[in-house]
Amino acid sequence: MTAGPGPPKRVLLIEDEPGLVLTLTDRLKSDGYDVGVATDGPTGLERATREPWSLILLDVMLPGASGLDVCRDARQRGLTTPIIMLTARGQVIDKVLGLKLGADDYLTKPFDMMELEARIEVQLRRATAPGVATRYRFGDIAVDFRKVEVTRGGRAVELSAREFLLLKYFIEHREATLGRDELLNEVWGYHSMPSTRTVDVHVAWLRQKIEPNAKQPQYILTLHGLGYKFVG
Repeated sequence: MTAGPGPPKRVLLIEDEPGLVLTLTDRLKSDGYDVGVATDGPTGLERATREPWSLILLDVMLPGASGLDVCRDARQRGLTTPIIMLTARGQVIDKVLGLKLGADDYLTKPFDMMELEARIEVQLRRATAPGVATRYRFGDIAVDFRKVEVTRGGRAVELSAREFLLLKYFIEHREATLGRDELLNEVWGYHSMPSTRTVDVHVAWLRQKIEPNAKQPQYILTLHGLGYKFVG
C-alpha cells in the first residue's frame, strides 16, 4: 500500500514512544508518505494547526497534553484534516471520546501495520470524496457521527460506547452481510477476547433502543448461519 501517484501525502505522527515512532516513520516513508513527528501534545497541536497535512496519527497518552485534548483543540481551531487516534488496549472510553471530540477513526495498540495502512487509505479517500456525510438517518433515528449522538423522534437515545461503535459499523457497511467474527474484530478489536455471544447480546440491546419492534427487527436483520445485515 502506498501514497499513490502525485505529490507525497503528508502524515503527522504525534507519538512519544521512540520505538513506535521509528517503526511507523520508516514504514510510512517506504509507502511513499512524507512524515512529520511530534513527541508531545503541545508541539503536536502546534504542528497540526500550522502546517498542511493529509492525515494525522494521534496517540492518546502524550506528555504535556493528552491526545484527546489535542484533538479537541485542533477541531476548535477549525482543523479538518483526518485524525486517526491510537489507543491502548481496552481504552473504550478513549475511543468514544476521541470520536466525539472530532477524531475520524481509532486503532488499538498493538496493531497490525497492514491494518493501519488500510485505515490511512480509507481516510485519505474519504477526505477527497465529495459530500462525505457526518450524519445518517433511518426511520425516526438520527445518528451524528461527529458528536457521537443518537436521537429517536428527536429524543436522545442513550447508547453505551460499544453499542454506538457497533451501530456505526453497521451503518458504514449497510446492506453487507457481516459475520460475528468480523464484528468482533472490527468493533471489539483484534486483540480483545470476547465471544461471538457478546455480539448477539449487544445486537439485542441495540435493537431494543432503535427498532420499532425489537422482536421483529426491520433494520438489523439476522441472517441465520451467516451473521447480520443492516438495511436502514
